[in-house]
Amino acid sequence: MLLHIVAHGRIGRSPEAELVDRYTKRISGGAWPFRLTELPDRGGTAPAALSPARTVLLDERGKQLDSEQFAALLGRWRDEGVREARFVIGAADGHGEAARAEADLLFAFGTATWPHMLARAMLAEQLWRATSILAGHPYHRAG
Repeated sequence: MLLHIVAHGRIGRSPEAELVDRYTKRISGGAWPFRLTELPDRGGTAPAALSPARTVLLDERGKQLDSEQFAALLGRWRDEGVREARFVIGAADGHGEAARAEADLLFAFGTATWPHMLARAMLAEQLWRATSILAGHPYHRAG
């Protein structure tokens, strides 16, 4: 299953970009294909999704999942034959109501507000952690 981050804004050369790069290389080095698409701050169109796909919007009002729950969700989608899990990080104003209504999941990193570039790095880390859990690597918080 393709793990695809679609993010508004260009990350450029920054400490956050180094973190995203570190974790996406780890994901790609495993059994999970990975893609990152950057869109302009406003507008822009993401490439067509593979079908069937699931769309996850990062949204402060979304569901909070711990790392094991997040891994289980990805594993279930993979096992159901989902070809792409698309994670969308919106622009500064977030996502509109129509996008929220169409999403398969609204996902939050807690109730705090996070800078978009840091949220991208946090998402990349959580995707790597989830794929590691699914690969059977010991998770220090388990049990």
